[in-house]
Amino acid sequence: MHFTINGQRHEADVDLRTSLLDLCREHLGLTGSKKGCDHGQCGACTMLVNGRRINACLSLAVMHQDDEIVTIEGLGQVGNLHPLQDAFVRHDGYQCGYCTPGQICSAVGMLDEQKKGWPSYVSESLTDSELTDAEISERMSGNICRCAAYPNIVDAIREVAGKGDRQPVLEAAKEIGA
Repeated sequence: MHFTINGQRHEADVDLRTSLLDLCREHLGLTGSKKGCDHGQCGACTMLVNGRRINACLSLAVMHQDDEIVTIEGLGQVGNLHPLQDAFVRHDGYQCGYCTPGQICSAVGMLDEQKKGWPSYVSESLTDSELTDAEISERMSGNICRCAAYPNIVDAIREVAGKGDRQPVLEAAKEIGA
């Protein structure tokens, strides 16, 4: 099978039942994306496929041979971080770091969805494009952080989305129900 991952072509001879996550981690050495629950519930495995975020543990690799796949390794490099990677570091949007690659990939996809005008469950209208803390929290709800770095994650995403001012941590925690 042939894949384009992080802008590079890869060939792999894998079982048809191999998930995209296992292809990347076990066969291509791209271990940034994590296997958390392996049931699509935690978001640690989130990758971007054709610009859309997916749970790579639930998607068969064979389905993505003609797709553009981006993992956390494809977003930035040491010394040249993606803006979200940089904001996560500056806002301490991680603690143990296990969920961070999935959180960042999900945030990249989420910001693109929001820019395209896709509403979320908490959008006040179908034409509302304001990215409030409640919107960020709802749109990121598929990504779990066991260390509870949610207020800092929201701060990092808000900054990259152009809403730079940091709310007090307690206020942000209240917004997401922490």
